[in-house]
Amino acid sequence: MSRAVVYEKFGGPEVLDLREVPEPHAGPGEVRVRVTAAGLNPMDWGLAARPEAAARFGITLPSGFGYDFAGVVDEGGPRAAAGARVYGGALGRAVADYVIVKAEDSLFPTPDGVSDEVASTLPVAGASAAAALAAVGLREGDTVLIGGAAGGVGIFAVQLAKLAGATVIGTASEATFPFLREFGAEPVAYGPGLAGRAGKPTAAIDLFGTETAEAALELGVPPERIATIAAGPNPPGGVRATGGYDAEPGAVERIADAVAAGRLTVPVAAVFPVDRIRDAVALQAGRHVHGKVVVTL
Repeated sequence: MSRAVVYEKFGGPEVLDLREVPEPHAGPGEVRVRVTAAGLNPMDWGLAARPEAAARFGITLPSGFGYDFAGVVDEGGPRAAAGARVYGGALGRAVADYVIVKAEDSLFPTPDGVSDEVASTLPVAGASAAAALAAVGLREGDTVLIGGAAGGVGIFAVQLAKLAGATVIGTASEATFPFLREFGAEPVAYGPGLAGRAGKPTAAIDLFGTETAEAALELGVPPERIATIAAGPNPPGGVRATGGYDAEPGAVERIADAVAAGRLTVPVAAVFPVDRIRDAVALQAGRHVHGKVVVTL
């Protein structure tokens, strides 16, 4: 037997249970990963809480939980792959002792010097940040307004924008200002009147709703230089909707290499053992975490 986090009805953290399940094994063309860490994302609890969201991703009950994971290949695949440290994504299956993936699925080698906890934060947040910056054509000399800059995707977006040579203005609560300044962002308070505090951005990405996108439009930023990742398929004013699915090939691997080289930092705000999955999800879903939340197995 092995363990997996599952839910049999939709709802908040209280619907998540750690269960004993039959140990899965790799079949032809598959690889089994012994999971050591799983990074949480807003989409994880969003799918568990909202049936309509789950349906869009083909998730039915009962379901497993989570997407991002890191661990060690322990079955299947090329003989040389056994024991390899890897990270990747498995929709609705990541928070479990074992994950089975198709050999051709996205499974990336974990660089030396990058812990499994950090590697498990990279797939969704890294790809989403890279896709958003690419969607607005961010370039050296830009001033980019980033909404939700202290969140799980925001910390990647801020640092990637700085590496690209842009000036970053990031929205956050005032308590988060010192945290954002550590990453080179100029923080501004979110909320009504944002346009009056946001300076003169030349591009914007909104990682939480539409407030930042609307402020950028008010400030005259062209719609094609504004992107959202959490406003649905039809954001306001003709701005671009994007997400991790739009990331260029190799984007996540380049982020991992930047982490390994010390050019990019992943702040892990909290680490929970898997038997505290409800506490981990409650913290992450509260939207006040500075960085990423990770579950270990």
